[in-house]
Amino acid sequence: MTETIIQYDNMVQAALLSVVRDVLQNTAKEGLPGEHHFYITFSTNHPNTSIPVYLKERYPDEMTIVVQNQFSNLVVDEEHFEISLSFNSKLEHLYIPFMALEGFFDPSVDFGLHFHATDVDNDNKEELSTISAPTDNRKDDEDTDNVVTLDTFRKK
Repeated sequence: MTETIIQYDNMVQAALLSVVRDVLQNTAKEGLPGEHHFYITFSTNHPNTSIPVYLKERYPDEMTIVVQNQFSNLVVDEEHFEISLSFNSKLEHLYIPFMALEGFFDPSVDFGLHFHATDVDNDNKEELSTISAPTDNRKDDEDTDNVVTLDTFRKK
């Protein structure tokens, strides 16, 4: 008899990613309401992430984009989103799979989600597990150089 375990982490992860997907789909249709804007952190190493080479060189592991006033061509489907943003006065197109997301934060309402992509088996599948909200001030012992607290961006 094989013991089956309910994969609660995967179920919660799918639900949290659907929140981000829904917010981006609504933004693509209606624009950003009020003071809402988003900080989205993603893995630049995810095999399906597509960004310009010079950005990949500058951000070899992860990158945070700001979706606020100047963005265009936001396209969202079940697996990814695409967006055009200006970098050094040049419009660039980014392709970001939802499975590459590491963080989502809307400072206008102090709402955030933090994801962590990890390899789970030899088939190069990825699983995201919720670590903590980005506003959490806890620090991990490892990789603290890559941790950026978003408290700086909060309205006081």
